[in-house]
Amino acid sequence: MTQRLERPVFIIAMPRSGSTLLYNILGAAREAFTIRGESHALMETIPGLHPRDRGWSSNRLTENDTTPSIVTEMTARFLARMIDRDDRRPNPEESPILLEKTPKNILRVPFLAAAYPDARFIYLQREPIETISSMLEGWRQPPPKFKGYPDLPGWTGNEWSFLLVPGWRELIGLPLAQIVLEQWLRATTTALADIAELEPKRLYRLDFSELLDHPTREVTRIGDFLGWTFDRKIPDPLPLSGSQISAPAKGKWRANAAELAPAMAAARLHFDPETLSK
Repeated sequence: MTQRLERPVFIIAMPRSGSTLLYNILGAAREAFTIRGESHALMETIPGLHPRDRGWSSNRLTENDTTPSIVTEMTARFLARMIDRDDRRPNPEESPILLEKTPKNILRVPFLAAAYPDARFIYLQREPIETISSMLEGWRQPPPKFKGYPDLPGWTGNEWSFLLVPGWRELIGLPLAQIVLEQWLRATTTALADIAELEPKRLYRLDFSELLDHPTREVTRIGDFLGWTFDRKIPDPLPLSGSQISAPAKGKWRANAAELAPAMAAARLHFDPETLSK
């Protein structure tokens, strides 16, 4: 019997929204296998999945891109790299459960849902201003940190960072704050439309602030949704993920508020004293 992935779990989230922390926490479940990192190269070296193979359109993939050969190759690559919390490889006679998180997958929900019809999705959302501000800082980091496509044709200014959104050519020459905001808007809008098409039993929605404030409660709820066992103590407060750009601080986004405000206003988003909301 050909080994397969059983009920894989994909964390769907914007970059800089807490997905690494969530991934590390859920990876401690008894049932979970991970590749101990993100799947950029694993997926994009499969012919047809790199934006270069698609006229540099974007990272967007849909059910129309789910061919049997691509799914077979992707599954084989995951299986070859999967490891559990105790560094054990899957039993070849069993179908292991993959836990995966790659921010570009926020544009690939229909593709993954079609590739793995029994997959579950955890949609992680973080306060927009915190995410957008952290992405802005990420864009300014020197290579290779967060850099996506150094050979992106026609792109000028800061080297493209994070996921490649549809219509990215429209952003050439715009202020960096506006580019980052458009990344967030386009990817989030796409993801919300995509997850709305999922069966409710396949989707769990999680707010990052709730995870930080009530880690045991939230992880227990996720465990109930997935049918997973968390038999090791959940740290409270939660540790740093290791992917932070600068030291965490409440209201840290305010350092970028003046730069972000014009772009927010243009997108009909606004600041209030603590948050950014539509």
